[in-house]
Amino acid sequence: MTRSSILVAEDDPAITNALRRALTHEGYAVRSAADGAEALEALAAEAADLVILDVAMPYVDGLEVCRRLRRAGNRTPILMLTARHTVGDRVEGLDAGADDYLVKPFSLNELFARIRALLRRTSVTGEEPPGGRATLRVADLELDQAGRSVNRGGREISLTKTEFDLLELLVHNAGIVLSRDLIYERVWGYDFETDSKSLDVYVGYLRRKLELDGGDRLLHTVRGVGYVVREP
Repeated sequence: MTRSSILVAEDDPAITNALRRALTHEGYAVRSAADGAEALEALAAEAADLVILDVAMPYVDGLEVCRRLRRAGNRTPILMLTARHTVGDRVEGLDAGADDYLVKPFSLNELFARIRALLRRTSVTGEEPPGGRATLRVADLELDQAGRSVNRGGREISLTKTEFDLLELLVHNAGIVLSRDLIYERVWGYDFETDSKSLDVYVGYLRRKLELDGGDRLLHTVRGVGYVVREP
């Protein structure tokens, strides 16, 4: 079986060596980069299945690496490592395009759990739709998973990385009510504070963009449970 490849971008040699040993022991193929510029060069030369990025690196920091990768259309899962622990810091990393956020110091078991979660599919069942990632449709909404584009009724809708990920999860599971905890786990990372208002804020963003021209509501609140996308 092919081993999943991980690029570790971390400027502390002790942490890099510890992560390399631990991840190799878990069966991953591991490469490393000592700064953000080196990480970008490494990914340009050879793709990875997952990237572990330290936020505070010289030359090009982890947030900027993340932004550049996403602007270039690189959708490789990214796990950010940082000593910063406030919700605002996490939101900054996630809005830069990261898929998850782990605060130092952390346990290896937690790290391994995060990696396994990121390497899984985004659907509830853990399976790809028939024929692989393609265009998902609900009513007059079309979501191109490969191109990461969305249009409704022929109108192109510009979404941020987090908005797209949230909408993709909901549309992929159209008709299924997804709990708040599950959405936080799949979109923000499983230990994100689920009593925060981030999910409600992003649902509001999506509704305004999806219903800009007075279209019927597709994204519904199920009080006490979570959210669901369904046809009008």
